[in-house]
Amino acid sequence: MNNKPLHNFHIPVMGLAYTIDSPIRVAQYGISSVVSIIDDEIVEKMKNFYSKKFHLDYPCISTKTHDYRAKRITDYLNMMDDIVNEKFEAFKEEICRSSKALQNFMEMLPNTSELKTGLQQFLNCKDRISSSVKSFVDDHFMRGSIDVNIMTKVDKENFHGHEPLPTMYNDAHASLRGFANSKLSSSVVLSAGMNPRLYSYLEEFDDFFPDESGTLKKKIILKVSDFRSAMIQGNFLAKKGLWVSEYRIESGLNCGGHAFATEGLLLGPIMEEFRIRKTELVASAHLLMTKALEEKGKNTVAKPVEMGITVQGGVGTAEEHRFLLKQYSVDSVGWGSPFLLVPEATSVDDETRKLLAASTENDFYLSNLSPLGVPFNTVRGTSNERIRKERQERNRFGSSCPKKLLALHKEYSDDGICTASKKYQEIKFAELEQEKEAISTALYEKKKSIITEKACLCVGLVNAAYLENQLEIKGEKQGVVICPGPNLAYFDKEVSLSRMVKHIYGNDDILGPVNRPNMFINELKMYIDHLTKEIGDFSGTPTNSQIKKWNTFKENLLKGIEYYENLFLKTEFFKTDLNIFRQLKENKNILLEIEIPGN
Repeated sequence: MNNKPLHNFHIPVMGLAYTIDSPIRVAQYGISSVVSIIDDEIVEKMKNFYSKKFHLDYPCISTKTHDYRAKRITDYLNMMDDIVNEKFEAFKEEICRSSKALQNFMEMLPNTSELKTGLQQFLNCKDRISSSVKSFVDDHFMRGSIDVNIMTKVDKENFHGHEPLPTMYNDAHASLRGFANSKLSSSVVLSAGMNPRLYSYLEEFDDFFPDESGTLKKKIILKVSDFRSAMIQGNFLAKKGLWVSEYRIESGLNCGGHAFATEGLLLGPIMEEFRIRKTELVASAHLLMTKALEEKGKNTVAKPVEMGITVQGGVGTAEEHRFLLKQYSVDSVGWGSPFLLVPEATSVDDETRKLLAASTENDFYLSNLSPLGVPFNTVRGTSNERIRKERQERNRFGSSCPKKLLALHKEYSDDGICTASKKYQEIKFAELEQEKEAISTALYEKKKSIITEKACLCVGLVNAAYLENQLEIKGEKQGVVICPGPNLAYFDKEVSLSRMVKHIYGNDDILGPVNRPNMFINELKMYIDHLTKEIGDFSGTPTNSQIKKWNTFKENLLKGIEYYENLFLKTEFFKTDLNIFRQLKENKNILLEIEIPGN
């Protein structure tokens, strides 16, 4: 049986629920996708929905059940595994029986696929024997992976009454336990930076350690922003005998959801460092891992376990996709936001999907919506935005905060409070009123806006799934929050799964004649805008460390531009993009004109 993934793209996690059931939708075609498992409530609702739809025996798990968060997640993942296996076997039977189904499937495969080449012989054979096709398919076709995502920062402490529960019952810890106890053989994607306690908790589960044959039943994927972060986090885990099977590099700004800007390091130079230094990354981790496994008395591995490098953030054309695969030798490219326009792949309500298709460049922006205090990519005109504005016109601010997943702010309560909640905003308004007389009207309005801009992501990011599946939405009306990357501005229509996959592989074009800058140019512009805004928003006298930070940021961007100038001269790609060097020069001139305060 061939265990190599069929496709060289994957669907990353999107929000809390936009990919909540994507494996059920696409895994039978060999497409891997990532499910967020931090919110046990949406997990339980979707489990009950699919259990009923497919007549499965997965009973409801009440919040009164001991360790209900982890148990809900385990059950949902096990149920998805059952459904995907059933759909996968049914799909294999279909392509073995039907020439049309086989042809349609082959059109979705990578042009370089060995499976595609092998199936062609059966398609051309008029007297093909179904059993021969079935045998070949069984040997060469693997279903897509059901991977899960845990945002490590969302690890709120939980309480019994006012007594804190042990750390193992923290939100992210319970989510990890839910995955670890499932029957899946797949990966957990850990995002948003290192959480040492959560990383250490991985040691509690045997599935993350190699078995006698050196195989990992459950794998670790780290989403990282640069090589240094990868080395630090990878070695931290290796010292515990844990192997990072994949580093998933994401553009700091040209992405969906929360945006974690680098120090001006652009995606191209970052990927170049991974390409050059991957051997170092592997060797360092293997040495530390082997020592740790020996000390623990666990199975050791003579040779390093396979380590993948993948990339995502802003890719939108087949040429960009091929470039990333070839130039940086990556194993897969993440295509996220464009799949929000594919009803077969993601869970989005009709109103929001139409909004995304109609929105243009000026509609996508980096907001302050997130209670985490991290910039958050979104789009103007969502139902959540409309509802919040209507409430604010009636002097009603903040959310009732029913889930408390982001109740992480402890300035006013040891239990934690969410900055999007009514409780928090009432406190901040009271403080603001006390200083109202001492500040200008403009500053007062600015501070008020900062308080009220926060949105309830826990509810807003799951409502689309409820609406699409006609599930009851209880509690205060919140509408839909959605977190697409700015690259979605250039995709203007709903498309089928087949067309999107063909677009990725260059066998169709769903963009058409659109004035879309190269993904690297787009990211460069975003970083220049980020630096400009950060300097413009700064008040007072900058410290030496702040000045140094801005100078480093600017220098890194200039080095990145120089890297692209040399790269685009040498590469076989992007030769038809006549604007690429002009755009590099224009952005370089804009950057050179930015004055760093204190220089």
